[in-house]
Amino acid sequence: MNLPDYNQINVSKYRDKVEIIKQVAAQIEKDFYQFGFEVQFSGNPHNAYDELFSQIIEHVAYMLSQDYHRLVLLLYQIDLSEKEILKNEIKYPNADKHQLLSELIIQRELKKVLIRNYFKENPDKL
Repeated sequence: MNLPDYNQINVSKYRDKVEIIKQVAAQIEKDFYQFGFEVQFSGNPHNAYDELFSQIIEHVAYMLSQDYHRLVLLLYQIDLSEKEILKNEIKYPNADKHQLLSELIIQRELKKVLIRNYFKENPDKL
């Protein structure tokens, strides 16, 4: 299988792609809602990253301090591996954990959307 390389994803590359932004926001909203957290996207693509990040970081900070088990379940649902988290903790040792996790969540949700779209456009690659 010859997938595009989405391992080192650059979120800023997709900041002008309105349809991708909407899909990522919808995926984030869905995943967080399953665990009782509301994330809302206004639909404005120009501040989408900041808007989503500020809500995600608030929920992640809460779960880190008050409900770690739910955070683990959410990360599992999002498919953010412990290996990926540890790799980034080593790479960014001074980053606050809630900020790092929030960034990784957005990156993973973007990756899921890009992979889903890739297979929609290339069904023969399945």
